[in-house]
Amino acid sequence: MKYLAVLIALLLLLIVDSAKAADSPPNVVLIFIDDMGYGDVGFNGATVPQTPNLDQMAAEGMKFTDFYVGCAVCSGSRTSLMTGCHYKRLSMAAVLFPHSTQGLHPDEVTLADMFKGAGYSTACVGKWHLGHLPPCLPTYQGFDSYYGIPYSNDMWIDPANTLAKDLVLREGVTLADLEAGKKIRNAVPLLRGEEVVEYPADQSTVTKRYTEEAIRLIESAGDEPFFLYLPHTMVHLPLAVSEAFNDPEKELITNAIEEVDWSVGEVLRTLKEEGIAENTLVIFTSDNGAAVGSSLPLRSRKASVYDGGIREPTLMWWPGQIPSGTVCREVAATIDMMPTLAGLCSGDLPERKIDGKDIWPLMSGKKGAKSPHKNYVLMHNEGAVRSGKWKFYPWKEGTAKKDNADWEPSSDPVQLYDTVADIGETTNVASQHPETIERLQIAYDQHVAEIEANLRPAAEMIRPASALSSDRPDGQKKKKSKK
Repeated sequence: MKYLAVLIALLLLLIVDSAKAADSPPNVVLIFIDDMGYGDVGFNGATVPQTPNLDQMAAEGMKFTDFYVGCAVCSGSRTSLMTGCHYKRLSMAAVLFPHSTQGLHPDEVTLADMFKGAGYSTACVGKWHLGHLPPCLPTYQGFDSYYGIPYSNDMWIDPANTLAKDLVLREGVTLADLEAGKKIRNAVPLLRGEEVVEYPADQSTVTKRYTEEAIRLIESAGDEPFFLYLPHTMVHLPLAVSEAFNDPEKELITNAIEEVDWSVGEVLRTLKEEGIAENTLVIFTSDNGAAVGSSLPLRSRKASVYDGGIREPTLMWWPGQIPSGTVCREVAATIDMMPTLAGLCSGDLPERKIDGKDIWPLMSGKKGAKSPHKNYVLMHNEGAVRSGKWKFYPWKEGTAKKDNADWEPSSDPVQLYDTVADIGETTNVASQHPETIERLQIAYDQHVAEIEANLRPAAEMIRPASALSSDRPDGQKKKKSKK
């Protein structure tokens, strides 16, 4: 009896210690890849490229099979991630350019703002793309530090950006060129803080340098909890890799994905070596579907609201708290990061309405946990609704190219797919489920009406009166495809 009492006491102690560990505010590393598709990674079945570090992360953590972003292109997707809001609610453009006049309003609460209020240090390393001038830069949005390219790497420099005194010029560019407002497509600035420190950025080394910066920040964090946002520039066009990953026997997209995989491995290795892995949550996902790589087996790619454009390869890793080797098949999304992370770090949620839900029950593997989204609705392009296994589109199927040459689009005025039985969204079953169509059309219409009735403003970026034009480089027409 005495031994039984001792055993019970020990078990209770272990339970208390486990609860304390779960309640201890974790460090958070959020890795956001650019243009990586669902089928670009081994944990989703890819054999080329090789992604051993991501596959190991999946083995040690949880894979989400039905994880959605808030937009099928860059800026809208990042808005939803950073704020927990649909980007349309905040009047944000789907894609910002160096000649855009607006960006994310600093009155909106970002993840960095929330973490900072909870006593965290905050850093952004990589692609920002929510506004490249004050008051929209990361350092105005809750981040203690910023190092990276402020928008997509196929853009150009805005002469309004502040040049650092120790600016490094490359590829024959002179200070006189910059002062004259010369711009070149695919020649983009590298910023530290709010100043351009390198132009044009050496894109072949950005993945390597982002990784080195991230490791430096992790190693120097000390006892203070930290939030590290690591939005990689790759694998967005133009693709580039460092010398160590420049394998001429492989396609460039394969090399670029494999270097990103290496980067993830270095981050996880550092967390383990620093002895803080058990107190660090690492989230890995992508901003939209593949532009160059693969979104298979999903339908379509980047810029589309079919699943190939908005359903992303996603992993959650937190040793001891997220069950290893598990899979979550419930619907979740980047808008859920704000309330979920606020709950984990005792942060305050924004006073104004957000759209995300707390998905910690899913991440922690709680028995019977279900998606908090009865209907996940997007207004991007023609719009879409994911509800349980159903994916609804309030528009007629077009004639987009399919692998099957004999394929013809459905004649139904709307589209409905069973994403469990038909992951590739190949067979429109709208005519067979009129009650589901009616329900999801109402959900979509109500969502649009609510968003449009409660729009909040984007911010006007502050541009010096003396700054030269930020318009597209001379002779370069606007691209038809979206970022």
